[in-house]
Amino acid sequence: MNLANFTTNCQIRLEKLLAQHLQNPSCPVKNLQEAMAYSVLNSGKRIRPLLVYATGYTFNAPLENCDAAAAAIELIHTYSLIHDDLPAMDNADTRRGKASCHKTFGEATAILAGDALQPLAFQIIAEHPAKLNAEQRLGMIQVLCDASGMNGMAAGQMLDMAGANSVSALVQLYQLKTGRLLSTSISLGLLAANENYASQPAMKKYAENIGLAFQLQDDLLDTEIHSGKPQGLDVKNNKNTYPVFVGVDKTQEMIQILFTEALSMIKPLGEKADLLRELAYCVLQRKT
Repeated sequence: MNLANFTTNCQIRLEKLLAQHLQNPSCPVKNLQEAMAYSVLNSGKRIRPLLVYATGYTFNAPLENCDAAAAAIELIHTYSLIHDDLPAMDNADTRRGKASCHKTFGEATAILAGDALQPLAFQIIAEHPAKLNAEQRLGMIQVLCDASGMNGMAAGQMLDMAGANSVSALVQLYQLKTGRLLSTSISLGLLAANENYASQPAMKKYAENIGLAFQLQDDLLDTEIHSGKPQGLDVKNNKNTYPVFVGVDKTQEMIQILFTEALSMIKPLGEKADLLRELAYCVLQRKT
């Protein structure tokens, strides 16, 4: 299956599941639900869910076993974006090419929308009707909790607010804030296939390299008109980025090094990993 067809199929599955929960008529507070749906539905690149699906597919998981984890990680990612855009953090007026959640619904509603997306993610993993056993579901919840909290994304956000004064500090920030969720996408896909993710160090390294390359590409895009966030937001917020420390050319060189190493990690998988290779190319070549 080529990546275009695979992506279309997975996105249809994902959007259907997300809409099922975010357009549920039983929700008692409609403006909260609208803010959640506004931020989640029909927007974004869905890189993390696609990594879940592609990893699961590579290791022979049925797509229905990947649905809950793919939806859950997209909800966690979107909650982080809603909160990241708030005035207390990045103070961004736009996200994904449209007004950010707090600019559309107000700060309090945006905070609560992000808060509500977090438990919904774990609820979907717990309740989705796919044939996942209790150990698989618990494993998914555990890795997603760890990646989202004080050992992962939240820690990275805290470091981001403090600012990084060296390349090594910046890389740690990136690995926590962005890399952990991308790496966890791989872990979730392996769990969907009932594979022990701890026994797949090459997959972990592939994910870590793609995660860092993704963030370095973001740094480059912040200076270009293609980005879905306000151009130059990092400069406006006085944030050091990788190009600030080493320059654009060396940033592009590092992205290529990370990309090459990521591909070497999955080379032993042969044709089974073609989708993961194509996704890596998408990260390298993206313009938004």
